[in-house]
Order: sequence, then structure tokens, then C-alpha cells
Amino acid sequence: MNPCQARRRRLLAACLLMACVPHASAQSEANGRDGRLEILKLTLAAGADLKSTNRYGGTALIPACHHGHVEVVHELLKTSIAVDHVNKLGWTALLETVILGDGSARYRDIARLLLEHGASPAIADREGVTPLAHAQRRGHREMLALLQAAARQ
Repeated sequence: MNPCQARRRRLLAACLLMACVPHASAQSEANGRDGRLEILKLTLAAGADLKSTNRYGGTALIPACHHGHVEVVHELLKTSIAVDHVNKLGWTALLETVILGDGSARYRDIARLLLEHGASPAIADREGVTPLAHAQRRGHREMLALLQAAARQ
């Protein structure tokens, strides 16, 4: 493969990577019917650029967290993707999980995965509000307990 073909392949893989994350319903993903996890795996195997970002400046990990795609997050965390990447809104994947998630089991699973892979619970948003404080404000008690335990470590 010549350099031009290799670059084209990486670019296509990056486009697919960003396209495979948002929009699927959690139920269809859980059932594996929409094939997004398979597309992600193929994209990663093709050499996707894990630093590519969407219009909000987020890597594929951030919208996967926002939309509650546990399996996609799990797969992305097997790579060298930046766990604490900060998007244009000033949010990391962990902040996005807490702020835009509903505190349900799937969002707690995502937060747990992020923390296990080195996400910092101390990184605050632009207003200085940490994920822990957001969870407290939103009344997400179980998420709050998870973040408190992580903060103590």
C-alpha cells in the first residue's frame, strides 16, 4: 500500500469511527442489532485515528459515553484513546457521562469503566464543577457514591 492509500484508509477509518458512536438506541446496541460495535471493531482494525474529533471537539469516547453505549466505551478503552480528553465545551468523557447521563446502571457502568482506565474524577468543567458535584446536584446517589469512592483513592 502506498502512502496515499494508507492515508486514505486511515481517514476513512476515522470517519467511520466518529459515525459509529452516536445515534444508536441503547436497546438496539444491547441486542447487537445495529452492528455499531462490529463497525467500531473493523474501524479500529483499519487504523482509525483515535485523536480525530467531532464538531464539539470530542473524540469518539465522549459521545459514546453521552449516549450510554457501554460496549462501545468498553471497546474504545481497549485502545490508546485519551480518557481525559477535554472537548470544546470543557467536558471530559466522565463529565459528559455524569452531566448528560441519567444516573442509571449503564451510565454508572460507563463511569466505572472510565475510572478503571484512569479517568480523573478531579477534572472540573469550565465553571470549576467536578463530576462529583454534578452527580450531587442531579441527585444521582449511586453515581455520587461511585465518584466519592474514586476520589478517596
